[in-house]
Amino acid sequence: MSENKTNFIIAVRGYKNVKKQKNANFTDVTALDNLNNKVLLRMIEPPGDEYIHIHEVKNMTDFIKRENYDSAILIGKKFTDTAVNEMAKQKIQHVSDDYMPPFHIKELYSAIVDCVNNQCMKKCGKATSVESNCTEKKFYLCRTNALAGSAKSHFEDGSIGLLKNDLKTALALNR
Repeated sequence: MSENKTNFIIAVRGYKNVKKQKNANFTDVTALDNLNNKVLLRMIEPPGDEYIHIHEVKNMTDFIKRENYDSAILIGKKFTDTAVNEMAKQKIQHVSDDYMPPFHIKELYSAIVDCVNNQCMKKCGKATSVESNCTEKKFYLCRTNALAGSAKSHFEDGSIGLLKNDLKTALALNR
């Protein structure tokens, strides 16, 4: 679950140079934002229904300072109130089962377009979902094209929930 949320955030925010490092109790994802700021995304998935506590936040804060990260996001299922308060103090964003940081609908649509273009490049050698430029023999049957058309319609309608589903589908296509 946390990995899906992490991939969603990476896509929507346009992070690049993504590197993952698994540790015993968490996975760190390092990336660069569009201003080349170093970002840490830490995924903690405790076994069972446990909460993430303040000591995990303090450990992360020490790591951020030691490794010179410009910003950080802690991703997990549930957090204690003291952990959330400490993250707010340290300017660490969090993502949980109940909370996702806000983003603009344009960022979401842009992430989908990027995924579609990446898929077209892999599949056809061209970053396009325009029929006249597509080498797919049956353009109208192409899943990537269908996704692009669906996402465009959802963007124009302002259907953010459907765009979220489109991005999940686009991310799955690019695996």
